Amino acid sequence: MRDLLLISEPRGQRAARNDAEARARYAEMVAFGEGLGARLLASESLRPDSHGVRVQVPHDKPVLRDGPFAEAREMIGGFFLLDCASLDEAVAIARDCPAARFATVEVRECAPCFVH
Repeated sequence: MRDLLLISEPRGQRAARNDAEARARYAEMVAFGEGLGARLLASESLRPDSHGVRVQVPHDKPVLRDGPFAEAREMIGGFFLLDCASLDEAVAIARDCPAARFATVEVRECAPCFVH
């Protein structure tokens, strides 16, 4: 089954790090991903929400909003897409994720949108 580890981190956290800290944190996350072996299907670090755009099309009228998004205290910082045997395995991997020390790692099972 496919599971997504979705990393939500406090806005501004990255900007508070110096270059050496940022590079060390990134290297730690890359090493974690490499250690997942064949269970890792994809992973990415995302740019801060100040580089994002939110798109909505209510009543066929597009609404675009550039980031940063003031109402949000956290931003999606990255993800790991995994192929796990069970939800328990995905949760165990999330517990070992370095991001769990400085962010929230949410585990979500991938499924069609009609599955409740």
